[in-house]
Amino acid sequence: MSMPAQITVYSTPLCAPCERLKQYLRSKGVPFEAKDLMMDEEAAEKIEDLGIRSSPVLEVDGKFYSGAQLTPEALAGVLGLA
Repeated sequence: MSMPAQITVYSTPLCAPCERLKQYLRSKGVPFEAKDLMMDEEAAEKIEDLGIRSSPVLEVDGKFYSGAQLTPEALAGVLGLA
């Protein structure tokens, strides 16, 4: 399984789970774009339109993951790191 083409982390400032997610991706050598939901109104609207009310949110090739979907085990599967 190959690495996904487009990965975006939607996060908010001072969010410990957000920082853990970004650190996990960096530790695995996974390139990603980060969007601050407090500063990026378009990104915030996109996440809100999906009915997601918490951060972080991970977008992988157009699919969105949040909450319990962001465990290291689940991420390894989503990102093809198994």
